[in-house]
Amino acid sequence: MDLTVVRRRLEERERLLSPQAARSAESRGREAPEERSPVRTEFQRDRDRIIHSKAFRRLKHKTQVFIAPVGDHFVTRLTHTLEVAQVARTIARALNLNEDLAEAAALGHDLGHPPFGHAGEQALSELLPEGFRHAEQSLRVVEKLERLPAGRQGLNLTWEVRDAIVNSSKVREDILAEGYGTPATLEGQIVKLSDAVAYINHDIGDAIRAGLIGEDELPPEVTETLGRSHAERINTLVTDIVAYSWAATGEGASPPTIGMSERVLAAANILREFLFQRVYLWEGRRDEAERAKRVVRFLFQHYLSRPDEIESGFVIATDPPWRRTADYVAGMTDGFALAAAERLGHSG
Repeated sequence: MDLTVVRRRLEERERLLSPQAARSAESRGREAPEERSPVRTEFQRDRDRIIHSKAFRRLKHKTQVFIAPVGDHFVTRLTHTLEVAQVARTIARALNLNEDLAEAAALGHDLGHPPFGHAGEQALSELLPEGFRHAEQSLRVVEKLERLPAGRQGLNLTWEVRDAIVNSSKVREDILAEGYGTPATLEGQIVKLSDAVAYINHDIGDAIRAGLIGEDELPPEVTETLGRSHAERINTLVTDIVAYSWAATGEGASPPTIGMSERVLAAANILREFLFQRVYLWEGRRDEAERAKRVVRFLFQHYLSRPDEIESGFVIATDPPWRRTADYVAGMTDGFALAAAERLGHSG
């Protein structure tokens, strides 16, 4: 039986999507040409490759906000990623865009995040001459550091997924600011916004769980506009994005834009800044972050001076020592980094 009928049927369904949607059959392709899957579209194949990667598995032991939290219900980098994918799929589906592309990009957007969250990212940025951004490292992971079963370097993902991954970062000033780049596809833009929708909500829950804030302390502009509960806030943000971005369905005359209404955007930015002030930059968190940075600096300097001790298939042997060291340390989970530092004599 010719199973390619399955993929052709899936691609035919994509013709029913919005004229603004990215279609897998019209992808700009992969860096290395491959025989196509008989039963999956190109974006579905990318999603599966990401889920089966080692980097994706390690996300379950990487910090989102709270480093090595004591408790079963704190968000990890993996659960954050799954929430981003859920929000992105919901928005893409509602706008009749390509849900598979949004899901693949969401699942891959944080693969390059180092241990200890943004504290680890900042430490590596200060150590490397060219700086360090987790979105760029995520692209490096899927293009160079992961391996396909056949041993090929990188996951050889489609251009659209890689573009959405590398352009997923945001700046502090505004959730909708272009920041470090805008994805070329509307699906990639959805992922970039869904990332913020996910973390400004689940980080509230973690902060309350940790005793840093009470739910009644949220700014009144936030609760009045977005809602008082996690579910209410998510629902308000997602439905507002869908309504504001309706032209992406192809049913409106205006140019397609992924965004939020002025009122909801203002409330989301207030909430985000509240989290910066009360959670991300809280004095106790700063002490915790500094301890994490010291671990990253110690490990980086140790392996930079002893590159032969890097026992990992997650580096490229021909790279200079600083690059191999950065890739090795960035790939570590929180627990692995702490155990390695203790074994190597780090005093804290």
